[in-house]
Amino acid sequence: MNHSEFSDRYFATRERLSEVIRGIAALSKETGPELEHLLSGAGERNDLDSPWLMVVAGEANADTPCFIHGLVGQDLCPVSALPKSARIHWYRHGLEIRNVTRAPNLEVFERPIDFLRRFNLVDVPSAQVGSQIQLDATTRLLPSADLIFMVFPESNPWGAVTWNAIATFPPETLEKTVLVLQQSNPGEPSDLKVITEHMADLAMKRIGRALPIFTISGKPASKVKRTSPPVVESYLSSGYFELERFIGQRVRESQDRQQTLKTWYDRASSAIRLIDDQIESQSRALSNHGRFLDTIEREIDDIREYFIARLPFHLAGVAEAFQLETIGITKFLRRRMAVIPSIYRLFAGDRTGVSIESLFVERLQAAVEAVAENDGAEVVRHCKRHRETLGAKVREAMGIDLKNSDQLDEILDISKGHFKQRLGGATRHCVHDLRVRHELEKQIRRRNSQLQSILIAVLIFTAAGGITGALGIARAPIAFCGLAGLLGIVCFVKAHVTNRAIAREFQSRLLDACDGFATMLRSDYREALRRVCQDYASSLSEVRGHLFREKHALAPRLKRWKELFLTLKAVEQDL
Repeated sequence: MNHSEFSDRYFATRERLSEVIRGIAALSKETGPELEHLLSGAGERNDLDSPWLMVVAGEANADTPCFIHGLVGQDLCPVSALPKSARIHWYRHGLEIRNVTRAPNLEVFERPIDFLRRFNLVDVPSAQVGSQIQLDATTRLLPSADLIFMVFPESNPWGAVTWNAIATFPPETLEKTVLVLQQSNPGEPSDLKVITEHMADLAMKRIGRALPIFTISGKPASKVKRTSPPVVESYLSSGYFELERFIGQRVRESQDRQQTLKTWYDRASSAIRLIDDQIESQSRALSNHGRFLDTIEREIDDIREYFIARLPFHLAGVAEAFQLETIGITKFLRRRMAVIPSIYRLFAGDRTGVSIESLFVERLQAAVEAVAENDGAEVVRHCKRHRETLGAKVREAMGIDLKNSDQLDEILDISKGHFKQRLGGATRHCVHDLRVRHELEKQIRRRNSQLQSILIAVLIFTAAGGITGALGIARAPIAFCGLAGLLGIVCFVKAHVTNRAIAREFQSRLLDACDGFATMLRSDYREALRRVCQDYASSLSEVRGHLFREKHALAPRLKRWKELFLTLKAVEQDL
């Protein structure tokens, strides 16, 4: 037998409503609305959560502990024909066994028993029936009770002390009073009928109204509830079936308790509507924050597009640097291809092409990096100016402060360095793609071959002049040496003329490649700009993080709100 069956629906509804209220209170702390005026008041909450209070009193030999054990199904207090204490015993739920003296005449017993979660029991010793009950009837105990059981022994159902106490009860207390006839040894049904009719007559004579009367046997009921499986016949014969059905009916029909449920239901409904409004408001705010962040990111994209639109201007600076370095490297080339150095390299090996390309790359890279450093600094200045106005916008739109400005300066300085390095590295690759050395080396090899042929002829004629002179051949040495000198003049003129021609063609070819070089740098320039703007956009990570956390927190709140709302609707159906 489950002692809670006669009251499950009311308490299940109440517990669900309490759970919803606790959930609403917890959710309200996260969502923000002030619900103290709806969900505060510990005393009122005690009215909702307080157990059903049943007071048990009777004659000295009425065995009220036995009656209590029959209700609970467990032993709570010692059973004795005579009371061992004049104190009132209050039994309530506790996580562990504990006895606490609250007053000289009141002792509280806490027990980890499920029955006591829903029902508290107060056992008034028989010695107090004529005094303590009369006092508490007009003060605290009896007026706060939900049911009052006056227990009579089968041997003396007309005890004057108990009837005198009942006669002093005010009408509102009598409404909660139940007469219980306790059988220690169950007798014949006819005898019980005579006794209960006598008690009903006595009630009409003493208090002028009929009271509910139940005949029970506590010991069999307590034993049945501790037996598995229970013996139904014994439970029915104990009289507790009818008594507990009566208690269940009183629980369900209690106007005060029902009104408390409805009051708290109304408060919970109002509170959950406020939370709904707040969640909806937060959802709208998050949508606005998301749109605001999109606007900021578009502004950063606009900075990038602004500089991309100015690429012709910036690339013009790169082209100008290319032209200046072309002129400079051409002058160096002419000096390197002067007659004497050229003749020397005919014998030592000529690496003019490699040297010119390396020097051109080095000088052009330095020039482009100087331009890129200025351009990168300009982009960074735009980003920093945008950041200065961004703080106030974020504070106004999202209510948060941007931090780490020093860290942003460091990030942008690093980005400026990357901008410079990116274009410097791209310059080296672009020059290699122009094949500057390839055409130059072809012309230098052809020039060197021609000069080498002339020099060989000079050497041959000089040697011939020496040989003929040694042989004494008249005029031959003069002729051969004259031819050698003439060829030397030809070599000098050839070297000078080809120097000018190669340098002029080299310069012309580089100047023609200037636009192509600037075009090849365009994609790298765009990528370098994108990297700076991306690094600047990363400074908004705290804003994105704030928005992400708010969205991440809102989703479970909305889910919990829906669960609470559905549970509250189920409570409404029960009410």
